[in-house]
Parts: sequence; structure tokens; C-alpha cells
Amino acid sequence: MLHRTFQKDQTRSAEEIAQEVFSNLIQPDQYVGDVYSIGYEAATVQIHDHYRMNVGGIPSLCFLIATRVMPGTPIDFMKEDASVLLLRVMDAAVTPNSAEAERIRFESAQRQSGESKHWDEEGAMDGTTAHLLSFAAVKCRVIGTFFLDLRYPDAQTDDLVLRFGSDISNYYPNRGLKVYKPNGEALRAIVNYRDPSRMDQLSRLSVNVGEVRYASTNRSFQKVADVAVEMMPGDLVRQKTALFGMTRTGKSNTTKIILQSVFNLRFDQKQPLRVGQIVFDPNGEYANENVQDAGAVKNVWREHGGVKDDVVTYGITRHPNDPDRQLMLLNFYSEQNLQIGKDIIDAALASQGSIYVNNFRQVTFVAPDATDRSASTRYQRRVLAYRALLARAGFAVPPTLRSSTSRLFNQELLQAMQQNGDASFNAAARVFDVASPSWGELGTAFAALAAFIKTDDYNLFENQYMNRAGGSGNAWADEDFKKILGMFAQANGARLIGAVREQHTPDRDSDYAPAIFDALRQGKLVIIDQSSGDPTINKSSAERIMWHIFRENQALFRDGKEPPDILVYIEEAHNLLPAGTDMDLENVWVRTAKEGAKYRIGMVYATQEVSSIQRNILKNTANWFIGHLNNTDETKELTKYYDFDDFEASIRRAQDRGFMRVKTLSNLFVIPVQIRKFEIPQQSGA
Repeated sequence: MLHRTFQKDQTRSAEEIAQEVFSNLIQPDQYVGDVYSIGYEAATVQIHDHYRMNVGGIPSLCFLIATRVMPGTPIDFMKEDASVLLLRVMDAAVTPNSAEAERIRFESAQRQSGESKHWDEEGAMDGTTAHLLSFAAVKCRVIGTFFLDLRYPDAQTDDLVLRFGSDISNYYPNRGLKVYKPNGEALRAIVNYRDPSRMDQLSRLSVNVGEVRYASTNRSFQKVADVAVEMMPGDLVRQKTALFGMTRTGKSNTTKIILQSVFNLRFDQKQPLRVGQIVFDPNGEYANENVQDAGAVKNVWREHGGVKDDVVTYGITRHPNDPDRQLMLLNFYSEQNLQIGKDIIDAALASQGSIYVNNFRQVTFVAPDATDRSASTRYQRRVLAYRALLARAGFAVPPTLRSSTSRLFNQELLQAMQQNGDASFNAAARVFDVASPSWGELGTAFAALAAFIKTDDYNLFENQYMNRAGGSGNAWADEDFKKILGMFAQANGARLIGAVREQHTPDRDSDYAPAIFDALRQGKLVIIDQSSGDPTINKSSAERIMWHIFRENQALFRDGKEPPDILVYIEEAHNLLPAGTDMDLENVWVRTAKEGAKYRIGMVYATQEVSSIQRNILKNTANWFIGHLNNTDETKELTKYYDFDDFEASIRRAQDRGFMRVKTLSNLFVIPVQIRKFEIPQQSGA
């Protein structure tokens, strides 16, 4: 790659070093024409058909270089002409004689109309005219300038480095530039150029992600299909990376190449780096074997003889081919998990607009000071009602969990319920007066209590309770308790909560979110298989995991410690990330996008539509991989970023799988790439 320095030795002058550098870029046999018009943004190049044919054609969006440097001659790197302009072909250009040339071609074609001879063949027009008509022009975008400079401002003139500027510093309209179409080593050097001043990544390892591809019509004689394009996985760490494209255009394959590259940083002999990676896998294609890939992603550890324990899979259900899978289940009844389980339920109910649901979502379970007897009694009453609600919703009760009503229900309240005359109230009072009723009995009793609280008899009891001698003046039923009872009062209350019971297990007390973070902290790859889960559950569990990761790294940062590097992959990102029109800046994904770099959290998100992603996330995205998009709404949105405007028509037209336009942190301009197919080599292990 062209990012190395060039130091003069005893036998070579600075001019000779400059000649060597530019000779790597300028290939005389790849000459195509001359610049005859130039500005700061664009240049127009005159090309003859003979030279166009010699170089295998000039496809749209291909790279050209323009320079006054003549290979084989001494070069003073401090002169203004000692530079190479990088151009990108955009389209044909009108020349001063275009109208006359078109008239001659029209008349020649008219003369050969109906004949077997083409109008451009020998004899159809005179040789001089044919030669002149073979000149045409292409308009090019000026991408930037390659030039030699001192490594440091105060360095000696023999310490040179090749730099690239994303513009031109000057131009002369009356000075010509020779133009060449780079291929082979020259093109490889251009597309893999790295600015020496930016070589401060965590890792300098680069990996092959594919080959240069200018267009959908990718013909081998154009001599670019074997030019490897390299990516620096270090670019992705602590950064946001976007992958856009329609279904079956290669997004998932590209994501797997990225994941594999980052995972393999741990095997770098010079600068090993372990990065924790977590994949939210909605289709199960990362966690499970499938016909699409040559080896499952979960087996990336095999490629370099790694350790199997470096990859951990999670899922809601077990998988026959993954006996080591960890289950993402939580004991919602456990004291230590009460609020965690409640958070999961709250997230699942977030889209419900009912008042009673919103009231219930406001309830939290934070144990009060044990010395505060009144607060502890109210807290235990809320816990009992909440657990009874879980049981009513179908959450399996742990076999060792027993209910307890001791000191939780006022005897005057129970007498009022019994004296009301309603049979359901009377039955409920008897249940609350039992030391350890069944959870089913409690559910029925709390439903009756929810109805009783709305009666005049309860209001009479409440007034007497609040005004009793030596009392605190507080109501017997606090607001949080009433909000829980509100779920019993509604026919759909328990049913709505039951939507997340797949995440519950009565057999364990530990939480999986801290376990996942610990694995990431150790630099492991964690795959969350969400293929068997309900979309609402998947979204709520993903958000809870992300909040845990975000807050843990945030806490370490605030304590002056180094948070672990973590990279988050979001497949089908529109299912998890906020919509493009959603401007909630407190959303965990938005917070991660805006503040993640500070806390060493990177994000790789893949989806079909640019417009489906919130703008705050897009604006903080450094790396882009763009496949086929089929409508102008999406491509217009894309043109707001970097120089994707040049590729708008190609992105909309070319539907080839794996054909991506790539812009990464280290690459200073967009490169069209045919991404290689992801695979785990067979020889890497069984």
C-alpha cells in the first residue's frame, strides 16, 4: 500500500526517490489522452479510440490519473508540477466540434443504410476524417491530489512521504496534463492508499475484502477484476458502519466479512487486539449452519486455530445443532430480577396506548430501607400483587416460591369486604386472611380487590384508616399498588403481560445481560439468535442488553478506567433502530451512535433503506457499504454523504450481488468493490 515513507540512502537523491514513487502510479503504456479543460471540481479529458482500445476501455466511474510528471526523468518533489491528480470518469463530454462530428457520423451512417458494411469501416469515410472523429471527451470528477511531502514540518528533505489531498491546490487552464488509466499494481496502490498522518488506528492490520469493480458490465479484459481492495478492521472499532442495499444484494455477506476481519485481529502477530463483538441475529444465520455460507459465522474461531470458547451463542430456545447455547431466560419472580423483568415487560408494552397500561409501566421495584416498617409493608404488598399478576399471565411459578400475606392486609379492610355482601369480595377477604394462599387464589382475590376499591364501602374504610388515631394520614393503598391492581381490573391486563413469558424460566435466578457483557469484556463474539422470538420480545431484550452494555462502559469511563472495545452488529436494523422520523434522542441506539465512540462502543447496522434510519445515527456514521437501491428517494438521501452523489445512477441500476460502493475511515474516497464471499476454509479445522 502507498503509505510508507521513503528515506534517502547514500546512493539515491530525493529526485530519484520521487521518480520511483511516481513511477509506481504512472504507467506509460496505459496512456489514454490529455486534459484540455480543468477546474477545481472537474476536468475534461480528450481520448482517442485507439488509446481507449489499448487500455481495455474506459468504463463509467473508473479511476484515471492526470499529471505533468514524465516517467524516467528526474523530479523535484518541491515543484508544483510534481503531483498526480486522481480523477473519476462521470460521463461523456461535449467537445467544441461535437455538432460537426455528429453531422458527419449521421451522413456516413445514412450512406451505409441498408448495406452490410458499418459506416465506420474502411472505405465508408476517408482516413483523415475517421481519425479526427475518433477523438472524444469524458468529463471527470477531481477526487484529489497525490504529492510528496516531508514526513514532519522540520524533517530533512530526504525523509519523504506520499500524501493525498482531497482537492487540488491550483490549476492552469493553458497547461496540459497527460492522462493514464491505472491498472494492476498502480490501481492497487491507489485504492489501498492510507494517509500516514491517519495511521493511528488500534490495529494497522489490513484484510482483503474484494476486488475493484467499476460497473455491472465487469469484463475481464478491462484488467481491474483481479485488483484486491483491502480494508483496515481497525476502522470499524469505536465507529458506526452502515450497510444499505435491497434484499439479496450481499449485505449479510459483507457484514460477515467485517465480523470475521475484526475477530481475526486477535491473531495479528505484531499488534493483537481482542474486540468484543455482539450480533443481534434476527434470522439465525450467524448462530446456525445454513446453505448460504461456506461455514457458519459461529465457527470463525477455527480459521486460525483459535479457541472455541471465544464464540458464545444465546437464544430463547435450544437448537439441536448447538448444544452449548446459552438460554436468554430470566426468573421474573426472583427478588433480584423483579425490576429487570419489569423493564422487559415495560418495553414490550411501550406501544400500548391504554391509560391503565401506561400507569402500570410507571411502577418500579426498589426495595426501601428495611428499618422503615410502613414502606417495607407497602413494598411487600406490591411485590405480592405483581407476582400474582405474573402467575395469572401464565408465568410458571418457581416450585420453592411461597406466597405470604402476613401483616399485609388490614383487618378492618377485610371486614369491610366481607360486610359488603358481594360474594367475590367475601371470598377475596378469606384468601387474604390465609397465611400462604395459592397464586391462583391470590390472582382472583386481587381482581376482586381492584373492583372493591371503587365502591363506597372502600371509601368509608379509607377515610377511617387515614383519620385513625396515631396513623400517618396516608391512604392504605398507595398509587403504585393501585396501578398494579389496574391490570387485574382489565380483561386484557394479564394477557398483555403474558406476551413476554417466553423469556421467563422458573429454574434460575441469574441475569443473562451481565453474563453477555462479561463475555464481551473478554473480547468474545456473542451471537444472539432471535429467529425464534416474538419481534416485540426481541426488540425489548436487545434494548435491555444494549442499555446494560452502554451503562457499564459509561461507568468505567466515568471512573477513569478503560472500557472494553465492543462492536455491535444489528441485522435488519429497521426492526431495532428508531425510525428515520423518530427524533427521540434518549433512545439507547441513538445514545450509542452519538456517544459510543467515547465509551468505545462501535455499531454496524444493515438494512434495506437509508431513510429508515434516524438522521442522528446517519450523521455519526464513518464507514459505508452501499449495494443496490432501486428508487430515487433512497439514493437521494444517500447523496447527502461523502461523494456517493457520483454513484447514484450506478447504485440504482446495477443489481449485482456483492457489488458495493465502499467508504471507510482510512479510505479518503469511495471505491467500487466486488465483495468476496464469506467462508471458513475447510483446512482450518473440523
